[in-house]
Amino acid sequence: MTDADVPAPVTPPTEYRVTARARAGDPGVAEAGATTIDLDTVWGGTPTGRPGPADLLATAFAACLLKNLARSRDLLGFAYDDAQVEVTAHRQDSPPKFTEIHYTLRVTTDEPPRRVDLVHRNLRRYGTVYNTLAAVCDVHGEIVTGTTTGTPAERAS
Repeated sequence: MTDADVPAPVTPPTEYRVTARARAGDPGVAEAGATTIDLDTVWGGTPTGRPGPADLLATAFAACLLKNLARSRDLLGFAYDDAQVEVTAHRQDSPPKFTEIHYTLRVTTDEPPRRVDLVHRNLRRYGTVYNTLAAVCDVHGEIVTGTTTGTPAERAS
């Protein structure tokens, strides 16, 4: 294998840009990456069903966990079939801030408990969104595992 055959390491960006806009009294829209996200930016009106700022923060946290789980697959060889995360963010009114974030990450894997614990430590240590939120509120959660059944081909069908 030559150096040309080895893929270059991927360097994550250190700067992120999002553009958001809303007309007075109307829901908003944000552009992040190549995606447009509808936003609930209306104050005091009927809920729009669109995600608001708190929903998006919890979504960013969930995406952080899932992305770092994928990172663990690539860097540590952690094998899993799928994952689902539930995030609950608690806030207080005065002063307005988040006080607690709890998560349950469900992973379908045959990995032994010690490897699951290692991945959980890495999720807590290397997640940018995780660390940012943990610096300002209580963040805690667990990984719940389920085992795979059948061959990979059977599971894919």
